[in-house]
Amino acid sequence: MKTLQIDIVSDVVCPWCAVGYANLSSALSQLNNELDAKVQWHPFQLNPYMPKEGQAIDEHLAEKYGLDEQQLRQNQQRLMDVGKQAGVTFNFDQRSRIFNTLDCHMLLDFAASQDKQTELKQALFQAYFTDGKDISDHAVLLEVAQSVGFDEQQIQSVLADEALRNKVKEEENKYKSMGINSVPAFIINNQYLISGGQPVESFVQALQDIAAKEA
Repeated sequence: MKTLQIDIVSDVVCPWCAVGYANLSSALSQLNNELDAKVQWHPFQLNPYMPKEGQAIDEHLAEKYGLDEQQLRQNQQRLMDVGKQAGVTFNFDQRSRIFNTLDCHMLLDFAASQDKQTELKQALFQAYFTDGKDISDHAVLLEVAQSVGFDEQQIQSVLADEALRNKVKEEENKYKSMGINSVPAFIINNQYLISGGQPVESFVQALQDIAAKEA
């Protein structure tokens, strides 16, 4: 069976990252007799200068993309429809703000060493997109991390680690220097790039094509 290394560059507050991974996971399930995959997550901050208190989502999207009220509502509906198909619940009634995610990425870096990275990433997606929680708040991060098996002392140590904070920033800059300026970005075997929250069928075809080339 062919094994593929899949490196995913993404942000916790990126809705297409949640959809993209859900669809990738479905594609891998369909191909489980043909190939295996090793998944690793890498940091990307959509809003690295977002202040601690965050910003209202509508205000942020209007400033960043120039969207008016009607366009904002249309985008929300599209996300809910696509999310429902992928098995991701976007609860805009609960979620009204966007937050800084650097601390999330620090925890995800640590979780990789504990073989819990994908589990934590999924829990963070759930906390933010479905439950509407402030994933920059250390109390929330502690709660989410504990839900996947980490203890309070581990989490407090990780969040206080300035060397780790700098490491995460450096890794993010590395991917930006490679030309990654939007997410999600799925890098297969360090050679092939799949960009965006692709549908399941597109992932299936792309992974089969790559596996054939790597044979």
